[in-house]
Amino acid sequence: MAASQTGPRRATTALDPQLYVAAPKRESGVQRAFRWIREHTLAVYAGLALVYMFLPVAIVILFSFNRPAGRQNTSWNEFSLQAWTNICRDPTICRAVGTSVSIALLATIVGTVLGTMIAFALVRHRFMGRSTTNLLIFLPMATPEVVLGSSLLALFLNMYWGTWQMPLGFWTILLAHIMFVISFVVVTVKARLSGLDPRLEQAAMDLYADERSTFRYVTLPLVAPGIAGAALLAFSLSFDDFIITNFNSGSTVTFPMYIWGAAQRGIPPQVNVIATIMFVGALGIVLLAQVLGAQRRRASARADARFRAAAGAAGTPAAGPTALEEIARRPS
Repeated sequence: MAASQTGPRRATTALDPQLYVAAPKRESGVQRAFRWIREHTLAVYAGLALVYMFLPVAIVILFSFNRPAGRQNTSWNEFSLQAWTNICRDPTICRAVGTSVSIALLATIVGTVLGTMIAFALVRHRFMGRSTTNLLIFLPMATPEVVLGSSLLALFLNMYWGTWQMPLGFWTILLAHIMFVISFVVVTVKARLSGLDPRLEQAAMDLYADERSTFRYVTLPLVAPGIAGAALLAFSLSFDDFIITNFNSGSTVTFPMYIWGAAQRGIPPQVNVIATIMFVGALGIVLLAQVLGAQRRRASARADARFRAAAGAAGTPAAGPTALEEIARRPS
């Protein structure tokens, strides 16, 4: 009634002063530069680190296409494919590469098998001297290669039976390489095993799988990436070793020893070609492993989606391919 007598009241709105937001200040050029540096510091640092690591590799690849004016392949002269088309111009270099590859393959196979078994024993079992064994495993990695090579040389020189004495050569190099790559294999595989959930294996056994089937279908696929990485590391360490090999080689010449000898008279561009082939081969293996892993993950995701869709259509609960992991998560 009061409103009808006095007429319509004019609506007034009192705004809160806190609702007034001041316009953002415009950044100066220096402030924008500092903000960009702060946001991209990690990316810039990573890029510089990659350039620093791969620049020598790029130089090696570049000079594999060089035709040196003299014996030294240290300055660019002209582009040529002569080194690529005639890799074995010096037969000694191909024999040295063959020797290094043979030793590296044998050392990788033996070292990976022994190192994997040692890693399983150290992670999965408790026995007297386990802590001491863990400590001794790191000694070949921490010992300087000069000390390790001279110690192995003294060992081989004192290995004799009557008039027979251990000759220095292919087999002494192989034994030395197996000895020092085992430590790297053990550490790599042990790190992979330590991150595995043992309840996955227990769940497989609850589903009536015996020890052999559990190892084949559960443990081995989970540990396989660590074993493969350890094998690649062992191969590269064996193929690249010079100091220990130089002590125990006798008259056997490996690829690093050939490079050391050729450096005194001039390293041919064929060395750059072989180094490029080894680098591209290692890079190809890594990329292939990444592609296969991505395909396997996508296939697993598609199979999981199809299973859940089929189970939903049938009106049954979908356990999915991850049922083993769900069982493992249950409290015991």
